[in-house]
Amino acid sequence: MEIGIVGLPNVGKSTVFNALTSGNAAASNYPFTTIEPNVGVVAVPDARLMRLTELFKPKKTTPASVRFVDIAGLVKGAAQGEGLGNKFLANIREVDAILHMVRLFGDPDVVHTLGAVDYKRDIEVIETELMLADLASLEKQFDKVSGKAKSGDKGAREALLILEQVKKGLSEGKAARALGLDPKLIKDFFLLTAKPVLYVGNTDENPDQHLLAEFSAFTQERGAQSVVICGKLESEIAQLTGEDRAIFMKDLGLAQSGLERVIVAAYRVLGQQSFFTAGEDEVRAWTVSVGAKAPQAAGVIHTDFEKGFIKADIYSFTDISEHLKESVLREKGMIRSEGKEYSVKDGDVCFFKFSS
Repeated sequence: MEIGIVGLPNVGKSTVFNALTSGNAAASNYPFTTIEPNVGVVAVPDARLMRLTELFKPKKTTPASVRFVDIAGLVKGAAQGEGLGNKFLANIREVDAILHMVRLFGDPDVVHTLGAVDYKRDIEVIETELMLADLASLEKQFDKVSGKAKSGDKGAREALLILEQVKKGLSEGKAARALGLDPKLIKDFFLLTAKPVLYVGNTDENPDQHLLAEFSAFTQERGAQSVVICGKLESEIAQLTGEDRAIFMKDLGLAQSGLERVIVAAYRVLGQQSFFTAGEDEVRAWTVSVGAKAPQAAGVIHTDFEKGFIKADIYSFTDISEHLKESVLREKGMIRSEGKEYSVKDGDVCFFKFSS
């Protein structure tokens, strides 16, 4: 699963990407420093994984992960090719969700391509470009689908009705995700504005709290989650490790870095959750979609597990954390045997049984 980091030039995308991935993507105060997208795999922070490691003392611990893609800054007119817009929009089309970086800081040394800082205008510019790109894409799909519909294709007629609804909504300035349609019905149209979005406000070290509250309320009105961070500060935190990092975080009064909050929020925006496998060899967090059945979760580990699924022995992280040993859970009847219709829950510890 990939999350594309988008936004106007000079809002801090590459700076945050570098801090997220401890990477070395180019970052400067010039527009279009990023041309080709940078990709980084980031571990999902999860205190439960560390607790399981303490209990099982495995040879290896493996966290869940998510891929972030640093996509070059979009500008007004991107849908018509401005600023290499067509290339960058194509990069966005390939990701599963969007992390929309929004500038909340003022700095005369960092050029704002539209002048003064205005998060509402900046968000609207990006959203408009994505909607215009979707409308152009729909026009091409509309011609193709309408031809099949005229020939009597039932599926094409149904698709045409959905296309008309989406086209009408986009023309009225509404993103596809905000139209109340079943995501499964519009999945095959590959729309940019159908992708789930997380807004990340990039502020300075002394932010205006009133501005932050307004930003949060504005994103909520759009039906989206938001996180506010200080990209500059997060870069400093990312360069520290071990005790130095812990001391720095404590001095700042932070239990969790802003980037950790971003990763967790992005993971949720993707509709993902974690289950665990635990033993002497390895404690591992696995990623599965919310609502996935037990065989699907088993298939994340190995396709053979899903094909030959028999049952899963499952207990909750909360129970093992409290009672410390699997033997105690077994004595108390807290280890359940679940079949093919069981929906895996976030925090389940699973042992799958399958036939080869």
